[in-house]
Amino acid sequence: MREIRGSVAVVTGAASGIGRALAQSLAARGSQLALADLDSAGLEQTSKLLGNAQVRTYKLDVSDASAVETFARQVQQDFGRASLLINNAGVAMHGTFAELSLADIEWLMKINFWGVVYGCKFFLPMLQREPDAHLVNISSVFGLIGFPGQTAYCASKFAVRGLTETLRHELSETNVHVTCVHPGGIRTPIARNARVGAAASGANSADMVQRFEKLTPTMPETAAQVIIEGVLRNKPRVLIGADARRIDRIQRLMPTRATGLVVKTMEKQAPPAEEPAAPVTTAAARK
Repeated sequence: MREIRGSVAVVTGAASGIGRALAQSLAARGSQLALADLDSAGLEQTSKLLGNAQVRTYKLDVSDASAVETFARQVQQDFGRASLLINNAGVAMHGTFAELSLADIEWLMKINFWGVVYGCKFFLPMLQREPDAHLVNISSVFGLIGFPGQTAYCASKFAVRGLTETLRHELSETNVHVTCVHPGGIRTPIARNARVGAAASGANSADMVQRFEKLTPTMPETAAQVIIEGVLRNKPRVLIGADARRIDRIQRLMPTRATGLVVKTMEKQAPPAEEPAAPVTTAAARK
């Protein structure tokens, strides 16, 4: 996309974190906004931060195909078009493969992967009618390397990466540009609001949350700016943060050793975990 002003941007997971920051940055650049999230209270807070921007909010469960299809029809009715789609909604879960139930994995995949598939499927016809449009899917650095204790999350983000890279080639001769985003550590609520696997230890998960939050150098507002600049430059891939760029380099140079090296580095950098002030919540939240 050459211009944000005058576009109609659709952002899922807009109640907090990167999604909220994207909404604020896009509004400041003159975009009309269709914002969706399952967290209606957080979505309302986001809307209040946008001043006089033309914005509509939609309560949406991205794991429900019929709900996403209805959402796309509502955006068509309300705005008449969509020129930028950012599939940002996602959740996390703590636990090794042995600690996760099949229901745990299916729940996460329905949101993180199928939610992206549904968004692409039902909004792509609208994007294709635009003279210049852009599709953005949010993967993760955990879509570049596997990470112990993040089995389901890594699987979902690798899947988003594969879907996005394939779509980019399939749409290369069309008006729709495609970007895959790999954020590093971003200070969002996703880790705190992660579910705990059926057989996982809540204490271990609390320790992981504390360590993760102390190793997340990038603010959501910075992430949003990097994503939008990537859209304006039609970048096929966007890495967010020095940690993401470092992990990408290690994975390219030593693909079979990358995960072990990253884990060791994080263990050295992370300060000792503190006693958790409260048990980890099992409630799901979008980014």
